[in-house]
Amino acid sequence: MTQKITYGKQYIDRADIQAVINVLKSDYITQGPCVENFEKAIANYCQVKYAVSFSSGTAALHGACFAAGISLGDEVITTPLTFVASANCVLYCDGKPVFADTKKDLPVIDPSEIKKKITSKTKAIISVDYSGFPADYDEINKIAKKNKLIVIADAAHSLGASYKTKKVGLLTDMTVFSFHPVKSITTGEGGMVVTDSEQFFHRLQLFRTHGITKDPKQFQKKSQGPWYYEMQELGFNYRLNDIQAVLGISQLAKLNRFITKRCQIAQFYLQTFNKSDGIDCLQLSPGRKSAWHIFPILLKEKLIKYKKDIVKDLHKQGIYVQVHYIPVHLHPYYQKNLGYQKGDFPHSEAFYEREISLPIYPYITVQEINYIVNNINKILIKYS
Repeated sequence: MTQKITYGKQYIDRADIQAVINVLKSDYITQGPCVENFEKAIANYCQVKYAVSFSSGTAALHGACFAAGISLGDEVITTPLTFVASANCVLYCDGKPVFADTKKDLPVIDPSEIKKKITSKTKAIISVDYSGFPADYDEINKIAKKNKLIVIADAAHSLGASYKTKKVGLLTDMTVFSFHPVKSITTGEGGMVVTDSEQFFHRLQLFRTHGITKDPKQFQKKSQGPWYYEMQELGFNYRLNDIQAVLGISQLAKLNRFITKRCQIAQFYLQTFNKSDGIDCLQLSPGRKSAWHIFPILLKEKLIKYKKDIVKDLHKQGIYVQVHYIPVHLHPYYQKNLGYQKGDFPHSEAFYEREISLPIYPYITVQEINYIVNNINKILIKYS
């Protein structure tokens, strides 16, 4: 019988299930104490002052752009080699995403390309950690400081990663995490923004709750009584609920174990495929510890034309590899509305043409990994 192995998968144990059951039996299943407890737990893990939860990673990115004050006419520099949410969040705030190509040797935004794209309209940089590899934060922050720009890290791939001994979450003005089931930990759907800025913290809180505050210290008018609240901004209903939050708390307790297992699987893949004459692998670079959200392999030049067939053959064997990502500027919307076209960002496009994401998640079995490796080797021989 053909196996079915997805590229990513959540791990839910009895402790997670019991935690959710306990909340379902409690008085609060929406905005109760678990939400704040989860936010504090993430803030403590990342060693930052504040954390604000959202209903999804995309909502969290939207919130970060709002908190940064992105508005009509503002430009935000980001990478095209990412999921569309990293750029869409700028459009949601009426800003303009401006793409800067990735590095040739690593699929993260190239600081030298960022410098070329800065104009008088540039307000922020959204860096994206790819596969769990942190971006070049020292260089990005230096550029941002010189040009008075805000840095938002899209760290959807990298909760549990580190850069030069500092945890991801501690490296920029705001850092955005995702808790989708294939990420380091899951809340089903959900996201979080962490920051050391009290100003950003309050704007994030407003934005995810319709622009409403119930905090008397934040009121702009005199309170009319204990029921009083104020809508001060045009926000959204982007709130996480207690059911999701308690799952997140339970998952967070296992994060270090999850990352250790992901690193072990990645190391096995590296040792196996570094010997291959058909594919290349991303190599860990000094100062970076990856969370290995995905494991990308890169087809060598002679196999690129067979990528579609290779992916189809793997799917037929029940190995559901993915591709990360179709560069954002190649999507019809961005070409039609922002004028981007194929050839604009050669490094990102070349990476996309070569990349296939292999299954990696904490409790994938040894038998499944061997099955994956054996089938890949067979298929590579077929097309060599």
